[in-house]
Amino acid sequence: VLTIGSFDGLHRGHQDIVNRTVHTAKGKQVPSVVVTFDPHPRHILNHEESKLPIILSLENKLTMLENLGVNETLVIPFTSEFSKISASDFLEGIIEKIFRPKDLVIGYDHHFGHDRSGSPEFLREYAENSDINLEIVEAVSDEGSVISSSRIREQIYYGYIRRANFELGWIYGFNALVVKGSGRGHDLSFPTANFIPLDSEQLLPKVGVYFSRGRVDGKQLYGMCNLGLRPTFDEGKFVMEVHFFDFQDINLYSQNIRIEFLERIRDEKKFESKNDLISQLTKDKKHCLGLLDKYF
Repeated sequence: VLTIGSFDGLHRGHQDIVNRTVHTAKGKQVPSVVVTFDPHPRHILNHEESKLPIILSLENKLTMLENLGVNETLVIPFTSEFSKISASDFLEGIIEKIFRPKDLVIGYDHHFGHDRSGSPEFLREYAENSDINLEIVEAVSDEGSVISSSRIREQIYYGYIRRANFELGWIYGFNALVVKGSGRGHDLSFPTANFIPLDSEQLLPKVGVYFSRGRVDGKQLYGMCNLGLRPTFDEGKFVMEVHFFDFQDINLYSQNIRIEFLERIRDEKKFESKNDLISQLTKDKKHCLGLLDKYF
């Protein structure tokens, strides 16, 4: 039983498709298979979107698919040459030749093949003339609006992180590398770890302060994260840093960590003095600690 898609974000709509694929496969005692693409097809097909930020790295996508119960995932390198393959040739020359699926599960708006000719209508006709059972999965909506990767991408970009997390069905975040910072956090009694995403195409949330969660050496830690320019010190350099509440005296430099954004607390702000900043950080921490019960 097979499904096809880019699945950027693996949001609740995508999960519905994958869960149906896995459920059908288990019922028929056959493998469940996901066919996906890297890089995102829009990076290749639309030059204006060549820098389209991704919601979910390939590594994390594969891990999530495995956790959803998928038996096999085929990642096809998406190139300009590959994009010229017709929908029929893709199905017959790749999908049927490699997997010989008996069932195909597809999202209501999925298109594939040259000029996106592989529409749901195309698949219905194709299935009628083959031994493939076709299931087209309808959209998942919330408050009357269809959940989509594009919509979630906008929510993250504009700082509506709680809404994005709800529609994703998981807490937005990414794997990151801890890099050397200025050490200014120690001077403020709020030591921080500076970080950069491991995937350079990763979508960054809107500048501001976030209640966050991290995973370090298998431990789950809570803290607050700042994305911005630190205007109080007129540094003019974009930084990403996290202060963990219970993990302050360990050197994380050069380690890989997981950063997740739970809630956006406030905008970044320029303070008149260092003491004013410390006072605000103390209030931010108290506010975040008050939110902990929601996430345990």
